[in-house]
Amino acid sequence: MQLSNDQKQFETRSISSLIKVFADEDLQAPPFTRASALAGETFSFQVAFRSSLTAKYVIRAEAESGIAADLSVRSVGLAPSEFPIYGNHDGNLLRSTPGLYPDPLFPLDAIGELVAPPQQWRAVWVTARLHQNAAAGIHPIHIRFVDAENNRIGEETFELEVLPAALPDQRLILTDWFHTDCLATYYGVEVFSERHWQIIDSYVQTAVRNGMNMILTPIFTPPLDTLVGGERPTVQLVDVEVTESGYRFGFERLARWIDLCTRAGIRYFEISHLFTQWGAKHAPKIVGMVNGEAQKLFGWETDATGEAYKGFLAALLPELTAFLEARQLKGRCYFHISDEPHSSQLEAYKSASDWVRPLIEGWPTLDALTDYPLYEQGLVQKPIPSSDHIGPFLENRVPGLWTYYCCAQYQKVSNRFFAMPSARNRVIGLQLYKFEIEGFLHWGYNFWYSQYSVKAIDPYRVTDAGGAFPSGDAFFVYPGEDGTPVESLRLAVFTEALQDLRALELLEGMVGRERTLAIMEEGLAEPLTFDNYPTDDIWLLACRERINAAIAAHARQAAGAS
Repeated sequence: MQLSNDQKQFETRSISSLIKVFADEDLQAPPFTRASALAGETFSFQVAFRSSLTAKYVIRAEAESGIAADLSVRSVGLAPSEFPIYGNHDGNLLRSTPGLYPDPLFPLDAIGELVAPPQQWRAVWVTARLHQNAAAGIHPIHIRFVDAENNRIGEETFELEVLPAALPDQRLILTDWFHTDCLATYYGVEVFSERHWQIIDSYVQTAVRNGMNMILTPIFTPPLDTLVGGERPTVQLVDVEVTESGYRFGFERLARWIDLCTRAGIRYFEISHLFTQWGAKHAPKIVGMVNGEAQKLFGWETDATGEAYKGFLAALLPELTAFLEARQLKGRCYFHISDEPHSSQLEAYKSASDWVRPLIEGWPTLDALTDYPLYEQGLVQKPIPSSDHIGPFLENRVPGLWTYYCCAQYQKVSNRFFAMPSARNRVIGLQLYKFEIEGFLHWGYNFWYSQYSVKAIDPYRVTDAGGAFPSGDAFFVYPGEDGTPVESLRLAVFTEALQDLRALELLEGMVGRERTLAIMEEGLAEPLTFDNYPTDDIWLLACRERINAAIAAHARQAAGAS
């Protein structure tokens, strides 16, 4: 919509959630003013705006609708990126240059105030969290902009059609590694103080609301992305005491963790790694009480399969598994040995795995694993290959297959970097469905340290882990001032991908898998794979509308038959 007082001063355009609005370029995206969604779904779109005044323009934005949904309007903020992408990228990018990228979604204050800088396109992110009982039909959502004198200066109306069917529960197991220590460091609170627990609770709730149903559980400080010989802050849920007769363990904090996460909606618990990353050569940092004083018992100086650590695990694991079983977590709790073992680390990983797995018999283990031959040798019970190395695992029909991506998956496959188009983020939902993937893992929900956890960073200023990983790899959320997370548009789009997956599963239950795949891949020259897929947002939006139309037609037919 465009309004003017003698000359155009403020313009708006409703656009899809898959557009990234840059402040330093003209907006090319076509208007997007109508779509459909299932009851219980979280639907998002954007309204871009630009002021032609010569100074900053203080405005307000508000949403209004009769739809049965929780409506919110957030400002799409800009985040700096000094390292947007590797030099040998595949070209499926929005840009490869350093600069400001749209990413954080800032909640508006009580009066919804925004600043429109002169001659810059900016955007608000509009979200409708549809209730399960949302009435089918077309519902207009009005987004209005007013100036400081309450004069209406712009308005967009989006028509959202709620379908006569509800989004089913998520079946995919999803974990984005939850870094408890980063929360304590950023907010300057004592680990596992009452304030720390409150912050943890807020961040877990946001993760669950966006599809995460498994959580990394730090029975000891996770030995992840840590400099050899270095340490991360101690975040240890299991108490250890050294006595004359051996070890005494306490699980009170672990019980509180499980209760908090369960209340938030977490179903699966991912026990942090029992050995160090990249080879399983050492023990994680473990702190215990010795003669009334806290001491470091194990760490980088500890041989992973030495008698001291083996004796410790032999004492701990039977008690830990008994505790978990008493909490009815059998079948919902997974153990890690060591992250990302490679062929060169075969001997060390095998030694650690062979020794520890009898102690957790009946409890599944899983690890990120790129080399298929290591799986063939039985070293990893449930492998998690990266999305660009998943081919041999698919060809050999590995049951219950998971996948992951991180900084290394930047050629051809889906990922979530700042520089990538949002369609490249969202397409993962279709891929997870087609290849019947059981679980998805990513390492960075809130990693706010530099690489190897050498120092803390301000994620509003440093988005590449100190120049280590392309911006967007290390975290999905930003720290809010009040101890609550600020979501990113990348998180919101990934949540849409998970909803696409759930919609496909719903449709499969109606018309069968073969027909569902045909609808999903309609118009493609080649079948969709992890590294071959349409790259434009228009195709992806149309694909979801085809899925929705098929669901609605079947639901109406079923209702008519009854």
